[in-house]
Amino acid sequence: MAKEFGRNARVSSQIQKELSLILQRDIDDSRLGFITINEVVVTKDLAVAKVYVTVLGVDQEGKRANVKLLNELAPMIRHELAKRMRLRHISTLRFLYDDSFDTGMRVSELLSEVIKHDVE
Repeated sequence: MAKEFGRNARVSSQIQKELSLILQRDIDDSRLGFITINEVVVTKDLAVAKVYVTVLGVDQEGKRANVKLLNELAPMIRHELAKRMRLRHISTLRFLYDDSFDTGMRVSELLSEVIKHDVE
């Protein structure tokens, strides 16, 4: 029987926590918006970590720009992450935009419209 929470899940969770703190406290770049880390998925060999983020309060172009900037800052962020985590090798970070929040907001708007239409 496999462990309920394997090493990958524990490492992913810890990376998510540490990245949140790093982005909140250590990165002073005015070009970055309000970034939320939704999920971190680490490969089995822990070589690559896909970091799914959302950016609030910006348009589509702003979202792309923020993700591009995060990927440019990834080596510096990875270095800071290495200082905080007790691992021999730190995963390469790849930042990706998570559109599930946008999709959820769109579904919520559509449901509100349907309910509003049914009431009338």
